Formats: sequence, C-alpha cells, structure tokens
Amino acid sequence: MKHPREYRGLEVVVLGLARSGVAAAKLFHQNGALVTVNDKKERSACPEADELEALGISVVCGFHPESLVHEGIALVVKNPGIPYSVEPIRKALELGIEVVTEVEVAYQFCEAPIIGITGSNGKTTTTTLIGLMLDSAGLSPVVAGNIGRALTEAAPEVTADNWMVVELSSFQLKGTTSFRPRIALLLNLYETHLDYHGSMDDYIASKAKLFENQTEEDTAILNWDDPVCQSLLPTLRAKLFPFSMKETLSYGVYYDQPSETLVYANGQGEVVPIMPAREMGIPGSFNVENALAAAAAALTAGVEVGAIADVLRSFQGVEHRLELVRELNGVTFYNNSKATNAAASIKSIEAFDQKLVLIAGGLDRGSDYMELLPTFRERIKGIVTLGQTKEKITHIAELAGISCIQTVDTAKDAADAVNKAVQLAWQMSEPGDIVLLSPACASWDMFPSYEDRGRMFKESVHNL
Repeated sequence: MKHPREYRGLEVVVLGLARSGVAAAKLFHQNGALVTVNDKKERSACPEADELEALGISVVCGFHPESLVHEGIALVVKNPGIPYSVEPIRKALELGIEVVTEVEVAYQFCEAPIIGITGSNGKTTTTTLIGLMLDSAGLSPVVAGNIGRALTEAAPEVTADNWMVVELSSFQLKGTTSFRPRIALLLNLYETHLDYHGSMDDYIASKAKLFENQTEEDTAILNWDDPVCQSLLPTLRAKLFPFSMKETLSYGVYYDQPSETLVYANGQGEVVPIMPAREMGIPGSFNVENALAAAAAALTAGVEVGAIADVLRSFQGVEHRLELVRELNGVTFYNNSKATNAAASIKSIEAFDQKLVLIAGGLDRGSDYMELLPTFRERIKGIVTLGQTKEKITHIAELAGISCIQTVDTAKDAADAVNKAVQLAWQMSEPGDIVLLSPACASWDMFPSYEDRGRMFKESVHNL
C-alpha cells in the first residue's frame, strides 16, 4: 500500500462503519481521497453515518451496491471482521485492487516504533502490561489497535518519542502488506476462528504476517513452549527473544520452577530474578506466561527489571479476563467472558486449585470440545451450559462424570439466559466454591460481544 497522501483525488472504498472504519475514512478524506463508506447494516444501525456525511464523505448503508467496487477504485479498506468471501472484497481481488485493513493504513502514518502483540489467547492482558511497564519507565507508550483507540486514529498523533503498543488480531494482520513492528510478539497459537480463516494454515499464516517485514534490526518474541510458534523460526529475520514456562533458557525470559520465580537470562551467563510468581497481582499460570511475554517486550524496549516487577505486583487484571466479581456467602464469582475458545477456558479453570462450578457455552464454530474432557474430569464439580453449544459441552460434562449438570433451555433474551445460568450455578455451589464464567466459545450466538456477555454476568451476580 502507498502512503494515504498518495491517494489524493483517487477513489477509496471503506467497508464497515465500526470504530476502525470511521477513523480510516476520516484519515483518507483529510488527505484528499474520494471516500465511499459502505456498511450492510441498515442506516438506523449506523449512527456514525451522519458525522461522516457532514464531512463530505459518501456513505451507503443497508446493502452492498453492485457498482461499489469497479476498475476505478484505487484501494479497499475493510473492517477486519468482514470475511474475504463477501462480494465487494471478492470483486476487488478479482480486479487486482489492493484490500487492506486499517493496521496497514495506520502504519503508513506512524512515526513511533511499534510493539505488535498477537496470539490466540492473552493478547489484551499482555498488551496492557506492556503499556504499563513502558509508562512506568517514562517511555510514553500509546496503546491502541484491537484494544482502546483505533490505530488509524492514534497513529497520526504519535512521534518518534512515543512507543505504539498494538494488540493485533489475525483478522487485522491478514490485511497487511508492509506493516513492520520494531518488536513483534506471538503469544501462542490454538485452533480458533476457523469459520473465518477456513483452515488452520490460513490462521497461522495470518498471525505470521506480524514478522513478515521485520529485519535484523528488529526483535521477534516467541513462546518457546508452543510448537506452532517454534515452527515459524525458519521464517524469521529478526533477532529472536524467547519466553518459556517450561524450559531454562540461556537467553530470554523464563519461569524458574524450583524457585517459582520469573527470571531474565541475558545470553552472557547472567540470570537476573524479576520477581516471585506468588507476588503477582493476578492469579493463574497463564498470567505468569503473559507476564513473561510482557517482560520480554519491556526489556527489549529498555525497561528496567525493577519497573517490570512493580507493575506485575500492582496489576489487578483486565475486565472480563478472570475478573473477580464478588464473594457472597463464601462463594466467589469470577468473570472470564473473554475465554472464547476451549484453550482459554482450560487455562482459566486451571488457575484455581479447587474444583469449581462452571458456566460455559456460546457460538458453535464446529468444534467437538473434546480437549475440555481432562480438565472437566479433574477440575469441575458442577456445570451450567447455554447457547448454541450447550448440548456439545453437556456431552463433555457427562463423559467427565460430572454429576451436577444444568442447561439453560429457554429464556426471554440473552440477559435472561445469563441470569438463569447464574441462578443455577449459585444453587449448585456451597461455601468455599468458585463460580466461573468461562464460556469456551465466542459470544455472537446470543450477545453483541463478549463484553456484553461479561457485563450481564456481573449484573446477575450482583443481583443475587
């Protein structure tokens, strides 16, 4: 993709009126492009349309016009969540028109060095930690992307004195061509989003685009324990900085199991303790892994070990990520609505020592959820299922020998379904128990987002 300034007088189509689409449309319009924004939602569901039209940007809602994409279009910028199979994108690719996401657009403007974070699980917590660590060291980070502000909104405002800390999804990365982060961090790779990508190979290839344009001057941070991450090693040109929960590394950041301490090995024989894991402000081995990844990025950016440890001690977590909701009559409720795949739920369940009551279920993406079976057998005393996958997850619970199984079969709406699930879980529990919302599924069967699902859960818990 060329710099947006080079599209002056040329036609640019922006697909999707979400936050990133609005920001991208404004950016191209400010630089003289002839912008048309298109969203399949009805006009009444597109409150941003009036603002864009007032700026002189053409907006078409309710359908994809056949004439939207034609040979005269110079560029298509798509909302990351729009599949490549939709007609305007398919037609653009047939005509040889470049299709990108706003990450590629923002990169053209960004003067600050970029830390890019991706992975199947743990992105938001790790991104937040990195931002806090850099901030504590006075490095002026700006956190954006798949968290916080749209990247196209934030990128033109930063300078070389900032760091841009960017959470990136596979959807966003798939639509990049020249995007190059100074520090690229891949947390893990599990089978997810296959309804969008069509295959695991496409999903992995999309994540791997994070490293595609890096050079020897850049740093690639990889999870040394993840075989899929390791499979990317031959493709890297950047300097490798690994992190590991399982291995003692001669260079990198790892968890020293005998001392239960996070440590940094500088590659010259020196091992520097960062902090004991028990002093971290958030529970769970998966959060230790997130902390290692964040520490690796922060160390690469020049943050001192002491500042990293201070952040890890004080950080209390991100909403919807193993978030403590309340304790009631000895029962503690946690909201982990962000667990949108089985691997994320397994990690959140294993964060606790005792067996617990689980609320799970959601969008059916075709998985059989058999990977949940060992964890269910060892860690779950009771379960409430809901959503499209309730029968599948109930089946796994039955195979695991769980005796207390309830299903939300009927409900007036999504809020009522969550409320019934919380009531059933509450009835199953006794003092000393944990009730955990960790769905193992995306939310889109019943809810606009995992955030809405989590907030409904918290409201239901507070209404007990």
